[in-house]
Amino acid sequence: MTDRILVVEDEAIVAEVVERFLRREGYETLVVGDGKQALSAVNRFLPDLIVLDLMLPEVDGLEVCRQVRSQSETPIIMLTARGEETDKVLGLGLGADDYVTKPFSPRELSARVQAVLRRFKARTTPGNDAEMLRFGQLRISSRTRVVEREGVDLRLTAREFDLLLFLSRHAGQVFSREQLMDAVWDYDFAGDSGTVTVHMRRLREKVEEDPSRPRYLKTVWGVGYKFEP
Repeated sequence: MTDRILVVEDEAIVAEVVERFLRREGYETLVVGDGKQALSAVNRFLPDLIVLDLMLPEVDGLEVCRQVRSQSETPIIMLTARGEETDKVLGLGLGADDYVTKPFSPRELSARVQAVLRRFKARTTPGNDAEMLRFGQLRISSRTRVVEREGVDLRLTAREFDLLLFLSRHAGQVFSREQLMDAVWDYDFAGDSGTVTVHMRRLREKVEEDPSRPRYLKTVWGVGYKFEP
């Protein structure tokens, strides 16, 4: 079955290039030019993934992301302007799965679409369903994809959970940002490792009692990150 991609982009040239490339890659694609149309198209087109520009007329991309995530887990890849770190953090915090910084190559975007879809579909694949990891007051369930600290649900995004689960399954082992990109984001090329940094920051804010002095999610300076059991 052909995956459906909703492209939300108000720059006509960018939208046309993205649509043409994704169609060539075999995806069924719908392009809309503003946030209001995007919210309508989500219910009508039922996309398997959304490519979402943050700077949109009518309803901005962050609000579209928030509304989509409130009713579904449809994967979202944000398109952000170079250097807009605040938008990236806000978008990821609202539940976006990844971001691509403009200007970008269609090939890069296509690779990220493939990777995000692959990871999303893998979540429903049977395996390790009974696994419950326990670290002090921290509980991580791979079956329910719930993380609790002292009995409180931490409400992680899908990507935050994937990152935490991978690190905790390999507790004590140090991973570089590039290795985490390969393992968690499943990219076939050297992606933007800054996305790991952003996700780790958000993850610490939710998992750690004191994010400035993390108990579990440690930085190994000059190398990368590890989960301290």
